[in-house]
Amino acid sequence: MGDSSDETSTSSQFPNEQAVVGRWSFLRSELNQLYSKITELEMELSEHSLVISAIRPLDPARKCFRMIGGVLVERTVGEVLPAVQRNKDGLQEVVARLTEALQKKRKELAEFEAKYKIKIKRGDADVGREEERKEGTAQGVLVSPAVTS
Repeated sequence: MGDSSDETSTSSQFPNEQAVVGRWSFLRSELNQLYSKITELEMELSEHSLVISAIRPLDPARKCFRMIGGVLVERTVGEVLPAVQRNKDGLQEVVARLTEALQKKRKELAEFEAKYKIKIKRGDADVGREEERKEGTAQGVLVSPAVTS
């Protein structure tokens, strides 16, 4: 009977470990999704700022085009500027809320990692891949191969 109790304790430990890894992966996934959404909204915020700075000095009666739901509509600068400003303000609020949620999720993940003593190890292969990634993202000049005659 000693053998069967050893198997039971080992098999009950395995699903628990799987559950911990699954929960950790889920938390990391949520964190990455928040990062992605914040980045996306910050890009939209930047675009709104560019539009506002471009049309602010224009005459409010000047003709202006705006894309609404995939349809290009004709308006005036005086009508479009307040709407774009409202959208920008709304985006800023959403980014602020998502940033708060991101901080809470980071804290939750850190507490989870501390509770289960999770540490991420980086091997030499990972360091090499990271260096390759840095080299791959470096900007440079693209030159076509020399043609010999």
